[in-house]
Amino acid sequence: METCIVTGILPTEKTERQIAAEFSTLLREGVKLNAAGKTKRRPAMLFEAGYRPRHRIDLFDTTYYLSNLRVDRNFRFFVAYLRLGTKPREIYPRIFYKDSSLIWRSPSHFIRSETENWIGKGDLKPMLENGEMCYYTAEETTNLPFEIQHALDIASRSARRVPRDENAVPLVLRKAPVDRVEPYEDFAGPRRRARAKRKNLINGGKPVAYFERKTDPESLVFVRGFEPDFSRKGILEMDLSMSRMYGGEVRKYRILSKNRQIQYQFVAAPRHIWIVPPQTLTTEIMSYGVRTLDVDAHDDVCIPGYEYHYIDEWADPPELYSQIPDGFAGAASEVDSSRADVSPWNERMPVIREFRRKVALPWKSPLVSCSQ
Repeated sequence: METCIVTGILPTEKTERQIAAEFSTLLREGVKLNAAGKTKRRPAMLFEAGYRPRHRIDLFDTTYYLSNLRVDRNFRFFVAYLRLGTKPREIYPRIFYKDSSLIWRSPSHFIRSETENWIGKGDLKPMLENGEMCYYTAEETTNLPFEIQHALDIASRSARRVPRDENAVPLVLRKAPVDRVEPYEDFAGPRRRARAKRKNLINGGKPVAYFERKTDPESLVFVRGFEPDFSRKGILEMDLSMSRMYGGEVRKYRILSKNRQIQYQFVAAPRHIWIVPPQTLTTEIMSYGVRTLDVDAHDDVCIPGYEYHYIDEWADPPELYSQIPDGFAGAASEVDSSRADVSPWNERMPVIREFRRKVALPWKSPLVSCSQ
């Protein structure tokens, strides 16, 4: 599968009016909107509701059109439109939202009822637990490419005001029954086909990073070659953003593995450092805007600076719900009391200490290379 290393992806310099006119021209020329939500039968409703493209980002042969930023009860988001390649006859409306871990994602579907308000977390992955095979949602499969994360941040900051909008998600995304966590075929199918060829799998489909002792962050091991390369040649770029939850300026570093097969994103906030789940360098993008191939790494390698840790009052009796390894939860977030500091775990991982020691803060690299 083709790979490509690029840096410096930014929103196009075209004006909002030019982008809207370009998009309208595509529709007049017969390109169809392939919607999945309530607008499936009449996708023009999206424009009547005000979701016209205002920004454009290009990556490989994929064009990402974005409406202006909006916010609902859960997150800030764009209504996005994906065009795969330069001549396809379909464009796919999607939702792009920024998660509390500061990564932009493209959800697969949604569930909403009197008792549920859930956004689809992407594909399912098997896991052996207590001797039995079970499946869990792999949120990292909805992470948009690292290459466009900064461009999305820039587009999000261009809004003079961010309107409240509770209508977009059901208009764009497919609504699922309350018991359906697995994605539909339009999300799962392209991933399944990409994984069907064993030579496409990173490290043969096995984790590139894991713990020799499950409850010991000091025991983190990277498979040889897949370690992040903190040298000058390995650091692709560093971008800045801001976060109220994380106390101010945030630096996001995009870093290659030593064997140049995968890439990492390290996030450095004033009091936190964490690793976003690594990604491939492959150029195949599916209609949700995400890669068809991903990289397997132990979940606890990639825990954001704050993660859920609270008493679930809805349980009978109430019980602790936590996504932090036992014994490593720090103080509660001042912004979101349902989340606790994960630094007691993250700061004991050797790779975080190495990152602190070796990586200079201001950095840019013009590296561009592609391979078959």
